[in-house]
Amino acid sequence: MNAAQIAQKAEGLGPWFQNLDLKGVRTAPSHFLGDYPADKFSRFAHLLPADLTGKTVLDIGCNAGFYSFEMRRRGAARVLGIDTDARYLAQARFAAEVLDMDGVEFRQMGVYDVAALGERFDLVIFMGVLYHLRHPLLALDLIREHVAGDLMLFQTLTRGPDTVAQAAEDYDFSEDAHFQAPDWPRMAFIERQWANDWTNWWVPNRAGVEAMLRASGFSALAGPADEVYLCRTAPVPFAEYGPAAVYPACPNQGEAAR
Repeated sequence: MNAAQIAQKAEGLGPWFQNLDLKGVRTAPSHFLGDYPADKFSRFAHLLPADLTGKTVLDIGCNAGFYSFEMRRRGAARVLGIDTDARYLAQARFAAEVLDMDGVEFRQMGVYDVAALGERFDLVIFMGVLYHLRHPLLALDLIREHVAGDLMLFQTLTRGPDTVAQAAEDYDFSEDAHFQAPDWPRMAFIERQWANDWTNWWVPNRAGVEAMLRASGFSALAGPADEVYLCRTAPVPFAEYGPAAVYPACPNQGEAAR
């Protein structure tokens, strides 16, 4: 397939949200975020192991496959990308064909259906999805329970302070001051639209993101870097915790973790 044929097919599959390089043909050269997501990836690529030889990867909300392809380039033996949007999947399959990406597969399914996969993956990529979900904590619980074998690369839109409140083990019913603190874990609910997008439902602050990860049984190994965390599955899922359990540490607070 020559450049003219690639360009014609890419245009027919458009519009593209990811600016892929298909043998010199750019799929979204005028993206409002620049060379997206390559520019973004360059800011947190160091969080991931450089060598994924022999590893399996699940890319949830894969879009046109950018991160799936990057993980294959790092040596992953098998990469499965899933998305609910048939157009994105058509783009991803076409890109895989052009780039000769064997070992990369794409399926139409959503995050709430991951239990049907019946397997765990060495690395789960869950980026740019959480704030589009009506049930974000459920999604994290399902990932942790059914498909996360070791690592998860996680990103979500955040707003608010970069500081994280240190919560006590418990509070009296009459106490209220901690709820007023801007660095208390919270998520803003979007009833209508945000940034002209009706699929944006939630905007958490940093404290809220880290608390949700811990509550779902993930401990953060590195981050945030450009709103991205590399997480590890905690030894015991949250559902198995007793009342006196200690949550997995999230060692990313303060300048020392940056």
